[in-house]
Amino acid sequence: AGTGVEHSEFNHGEKPLRFIQTWIVPRRSGLPPNYGSYNASKDCDSKKNVLQYLASDAEKKDTETPVKVNQDVNCKAAELELGRSITLDIPKGRQAYLLCVEGKLEVNGVVMNKYDGMEIHGLVASNLEIKASGVEETENGEVAHFLMFDMPLVSGSGRSDF
Repeated sequence: AGTGVEHSEFNHGEKPLRFIQTWIVPRRSGLPPNYGSYNASKDCDSKKNVLQYLASDAEKKDTETPVKVNQDVNCKAAELELGRSITLDIPKGRQAYLLCVEGKLEVNGVVMNKYDGMEIHGLVASNLEIKASGVEETENGEVAHFLMFDMPLVSGSGRSDF
């Protein structure tokens, strides 16, 4: 978790809770730790069908997010109602990892089921349409839910699904 930071995970409430643990390696050793959080259930109706910007690079002063990390990475998420979609761009020179957390998605026509992951390269993919083709009951209603990280493109890294 970083120098001087204790790491723990637990459910503060009675409802079932899902954790997705993601490790992001800092750009260099010895940096001061950052801490932030985001409550997805607060004002959840106004957040449906909208891309939420959750985390960004601490060095990017022009970007406001609830969580800052010491790496060139952005984390975004959305909960989409059935048939709804959002469009986003993976800029040239960037790559992304998309995780279908709940429901079923279509990414430019490619089907993603719950827990499927997809790697996307900015050299190939721009104007991605992410559509909810199946939903499930969650604490925020019936939605398809995804999480996406984008980062600099590293030649030969990972796989190329799209």
